[in-house]
Amino acid sequence: MLSLFQRKRVSPTTAAAHTPSVEPPKGLTRPESAASLLATPRRQKLLEHIWQRTSVSREQFAMLYRVPLERYAELVQHFPASESHHHAYPGGMLDHGLEIVAYALKLRQSHLLPAGATPEAQAAQAEAWTAGVAYAALLHDIGKVAVDLHVEYADGTIWHPWHGPLQKSYRFRYQKAREYRLHSAATGLLYARLLDAGIFDWLSGYPDLWSALLYVLAGQYEHAGMLGELVVQADQASVAQALGGDPAKALAAPRHALQRKLLDGLRYLLKEEFKLNQPQASDGWLTQDALWLVSKTVSDKLRAHLLAQGIDGIPSSNTAVFNVLQDHGIAQPTPEGKAIWKATVTSDVGWSHTFTLLRLVPSLIWEGEQRPPPFAGTVTVVQEEGDPTIPASLPAVANSAASEPLPAQPAGDGVEALLDLLSTPGMASADPSSATKSPLPAMEGRTLGPGDPRTPADSTALAPTSTPVLEEMPPGERFVAWLRRRIEERTIIINDAKALVHTVVDTVYLVSPGVFQRYAQEHPTTAFLAKQEQLADWQWVQKRFEKLQMHRKQRNGLNIWTCTVTGLRKSRRLHGYLLEDPQVLFINTPPNNPYLSLLADTDSV
Repeated sequence: MLSLFQRKRVSPTTAAAHTPSVEPPKGLTRPESAASLLATPRRQKLLEHIWQRTSVSREQFAMLYRVPLERYAELVQHFPASESHHHAYPGGMLDHGLEIVAYALKLRQSHLLPAGATPEAQAAQAEAWTAGVAYAALLHDIGKVAVDLHVEYADGTIWHPWHGPLQKSYRFRYQKAREYRLHSAATGLLYARLLDAGIFDWLSGYPDLWSALLYVLAGQYEHAGMLGELVVQADQASVAQALGGDPAKALAAPRHALQRKLLDGLRYLLKEEFKLNQPQASDGWLTQDALWLVSKTVSDKLRAHLLAQGIDGIPSSNTAVFNVLQDHGIAQPTPEGKAIWKATVTSDVGWSHTFTLLRLVPSLIWEGEQRPPPFAGTVTVVQEEGDPTIPASLPAVANSAASEPLPAQPAGDGVEALLDLLSTPGMASADPSSATKSPLPAMEGRTLGPGDPRTPADSTALAPTSTPVLEEMPPGERFVAWLRRRIEERTIIINDAKALVHTVVDTVYLVSPGVFQRYAQEHPTTAFLAKQEQLADWQWVQKRFEKLQMHRKQRNGLNIWTCTVTGLRKSRRLHGYLLEDPQVLFINTPPNNPYLSLLADTDSV
């Protein structure tokens, strides 16, 4: 396979035009070689981490990974990744590209790909999938250079990325009338400039990988399966890092990119339905540093809009919606860590009223000149009793670092926090130059597992500290640990209309088969294991759970209990398992769901 890559190639570091030592005229930026752009300590650390996440030798890494990364660096030069959102500083696009590759390869280590294939097939395709993940992550935003930016040389000649790397000093600006998401469609103009034909020959030999990669490069993530999900989650982690948030939360985001759906819904409502900055009847107010939206209005209308678009999984409880918006970094928390702010809005004509509000970062909604003018009045946060009332525009937010992007790269580059998240045991003390790796053909038969020294050390960061590595657990215990973690993360809600977990008769009730189906959907490899026993994937999980004997049986020996759900107009029945000990999932058991009643026949306890 690697014979495709053995021909002599010209490295971007040597092909780059000679860089003059004189300073460019004011307002122009001098292009740099890939070697110069990648020479910073931060970027060198990221490159080292990317290598650590692969299974190839240094020579093979140079061909498969380093050359595309160098070509990417020469193409994006000192461009920012966005005008006023994440990585909005010179060189931000290069930083974002390296970060998302590092994050994506970290996430890839937790998956056996392609899902549902035999272990032998997964082992044979391992490095091809790893490379495919890296290429998809690296190229996901490259189209921005083609359609979002206007780049020209000093003499006014327009540069386009299909001309090749910049050769002379240049200036750039963002296109005023650029179309949101057009950059995804423009990726096809450029990916052949970063990847050789031999790489395409190699990847096209794996149909599942090839189709998923093409979907990602076309911006159709919904059709790209796990590959698309890995890129979306890695993108969220890099953005969270840049905005001062927690990348670990972004890495644990729900599978179907709920964050993007919520943001798209808010952008639509603010463009088409919400009234802003009205002196009285208004859905929200935009100040210089924050967008304030009436909490109940935004929750009700956002839910209705998403349901009308056929998007499910949106909680019916407003409190749960607020938590989801906060968990995804869309709604900024109060100093007490809550999603809801209390503030008094006063217009310039003297009208005043106190509301419960959500606080959002304006640059999440609008870019550049799309942003409306600010409210002529004031929005003043109402503090807890005993504290002075302060203007909402002051930096009173606990996460104020994320309220607006910085115009230049911050002094603290955040790389240590990023590398802590990506850390591999022993990497810091190891001498990378002396590290040895097997040739690629031998490594293709290798799969990552609990015994692999390169398995990420933080793979159980969200699980309790007493919980062993998930892959080492028996399947039933792995299911319980997964459920506990999902409840802690609030990606599985409890005691809601469509919840999979309820509390009744002072213990926990697991809805069957829904909770097992949810686990199987998030762990596609169970389909292969279940097939060997001629079972549905969720039934295989259910039987492993039953073997733990954590559930309460009826006197007649039946495992399943029936509950009646009583609503305002109708009632229905649920079937599921009762846990003997609710502390399997909760330290402090929530109150019983008042709408659930446990049914017991004459033989049950």
